[in-house]
Amino acid sequence: MEQLNRIELRGIVGTVRYQPFEDRAVCNFSLATSYVYKNRDGDPVIETQWHSVNAWEGKAMPDLSKIGKGTKLYVVGRLRSQKYVDNDGVERTSYEVAASQVTILDQQGQLQYEM
Repeated sequence: MEQLNRIELRGIVGTVRYQPFEDRAVCNFSLATSYVYKNRDGDPVIETQWHSVNAWEGKAMPDLSKIGKGTKLYVVGRLRSQKYVDNDGVERTSYEVAASQVTILDQQGQLQYEM
């Protein structure tokens, strides 16, 4: 059986950390996605989820230095987990998206710039 680990997200960037290196750069950013539904009373409810994304400069990547707070992005990648022990000695797991493709969208959420 073929295994699949793929995630696609379209959302708005929160915090950004861009680090250029000698050969290529890395950009770590948070991405907010929202899901809207109606509760039992018919009132709209917005559920926002924050994702941690890690993108390395290269093929299928735009100029990562153009990504800033409020930028709308479409991200394709894989889900990656890391286990660690916090300061209190409790083992925890964090999840991040290892991006393989990042597309910058315009204000209406349409394709603006793609590599």
